[in-house]
Amino acid sequence: MRTYLAPVTTEPTAADLAAIETEWPLIAAELDLLDAEITLLYAEDHGGPTELDWRRVRRAEARVTRAATDTATRTDPRRAA
Repeated sequence: MRTYLAPVTTEPTAADLAAIETEWPLIAAELDLLDAEITLLYAEDHGGPTELDWRRVRRAEARVTRAATDTATRTDPRRAA
């Protein structure tokens, strides 16, 4: 038995778009981390990851942490200093 999803018939609201825009730096940082992790997986099958591959992962992890902190600060006015 197949279940079909109903087509999306509504457009995102201005509030939805604003929320996406606010979170976009975090989304982009997470995509960069995912890309770095995929590179590591690929490297395992081709001689192993290099120091540069590991450095790229560490830097991407740090960007995610910074972006998450910035996003939390921007979306929670009680956290703003």
